[in-house]
Amino acid sequence: MSDLFFSKASRRNWLKQGAALSLAATGPLRAWAQSQTVLVLGDQAGGLRALFEASKALEGAPFAYRWANFQGAAPLFEAQRSAAVDTAVAGDLPVLAAAVGRTPLKIVATRVGKADALGIVVQPDSPLRKVADLRGKTAIVSSARGSISQYQLYGALEEAGVRRDEVTVKFVLPTDAAAAFASKQIDAWAVFDPYYTIALQQGGRILRDGRGINTALGFITASEPSLADPAKRAAIVQFLDRLARAGEWALANPEAYAQAYSQLTRLPIESARIITARASVTGRPVSEADIAALQTVADRSARDGILPVRVDVRAITDAQLWRRPA
Repeated sequence: MSDLFFSKASRRNWLKQGAALSLAATGPLRAWAQSQTVLVLGDQAGGLRALFEASKALEGAPFAYRWANFQGAAPLFEAQRSAAVDTAVAGDLPVLAAAVGRTPLKIVATRVGKADALGIVVQPDSPLRKVADLRGKTAIVSSARGSISQYQLYGALEEAGVRRDEVTVKFVLPTDAAAAFASKQIDAWAVFDPYYTIALQQGGRILRDGRGINTALGFITASEPSLADPAKRAAIVQFLDRLARAGEWALANPEAYAQAYSQLTRLPIESARIITARASVTGRPVSEADIAALQTVADRSARDGILPVRVDVRAITDAQLWRRPA
């Protein structure tokens, strides 16, 4: 995955500084009757689970569920490809990359966050002052090829008039990259929240954030085999109804949401407040505008070689599954 080397001790040190985000791979099964449909809900860095646990929006759900947590979109979609999770949550480009990788998925809901929840961060004493200074340097992207951070980096380079072949780009999963950044083995790191906020609070400096480059759109995907199962399909619709309810609660109760996020992820409350304030919380049906925005990302990513082929967004979207009013 990476030719960066750092000790187990440095990883432990980073975790102690407030980034203990590798929650259990699967949460406890919320069990009622054994005959109930069970959904495995894929998550990244505990963000979606924190939203639901804070809002209690899944309490009394007519289906059983358990959480499967991953540090980034690439391993999450690998799990969806192997039918280990029924739903997944990710940003725009990772969904497209998963579709290119033949993950049998459909986009079933949209989430809207803020574009400054990701960016390119450098060391506090770095001589890099603008994106053009990355010429001849190495930039680390988290998590893998086809991430929102890769789209951010390439967009920033184009904006600054820097050719991509003038920068060495390497891909490292977030927790590994975080430890390397904390030990000053990384000069420039393109990354997303919560890792982005943590790096900044540890002294990192923003070289360029996502505003004006990234769409700030996130999506919920459901696996095609799950959607083909009538019981699971109905449970996914019920899950999306409760996602909308959870988002409404979070907007109305920002401090309670931040406190719950802090408790679940073991991040300092100061970090949690920043992360939750710009996180994608509201869930809504997929609109024509969402499809058009994602198609623009798909076309640009194919043009720039981020994706090997163009993705037809409408073909991977099920806009009829969930019809809750926006």
